Amino acid sequence: MEITATALPGLFIIKPKIFSDQRGYFFESFNEKKISEGGLHYRFVQDNQSKSVFGVVRGLHYQLEPYAQTKLVRVLSGRIRDIAVDIRIGSPTFGKSFSIDLSCENKLQLLIPKGFAHGFSVLSEKAVVLYKSDGYYMPAAERGILFNDRTLNIDWGLKPEEEIVADRDKAFPVLYQAEMNFTF
Repeated sequence: MEITATALPGLFIIKPKIFSDQRGYFFESFNEKKISEGGLHYRFVQDNQSKSVFGVVRGLHYQLEPYAQTKLVRVLSGRIRDIAVDIRIGSPTFGKSFSIDLSCENKLQLLIPKGFAHGFSVLSEKAVVLYKSDGYYMPAAERGILFNDRTLNIDWGLKPEEEIVADRDKAFPVLYQAEMNFTF
């Protein structure tokens, strides 16, 4: 398992070792010991899975402390553009975003720590996304940031007319009006 740091402190790309032959492939999608040996110490307690069609944009979501969640995101089928935005007050990368295309073909995963807003767009006909979380879903703590906030300038990989966004996500405030309680 290869763990690579991104330009945003605490955000990591995880590349599993894949064993392929004429039968197909095999890989460990998660191994707590190997993740821990890489310096990442998380205890995941909940798995979430979604299926979406081309053009769907989900996000940008997070939960306030003390219910914040670290997520380990991967794609079971299709391709997405996964987005993480640093919302830790005092962080040198506050308000900066990171994007990576995750797919069933590349088998990459993104580890998104607490203090980041998360979202993704679907770039294939459909996509099935699975993510582990180190905290339980707490509706009262859920918050969000407007996906198309101009100050974030996120490239979702879609034309605006292709975007399918839930009314709830369209109603989120921009970054500088959003409620957040994370510190770096």
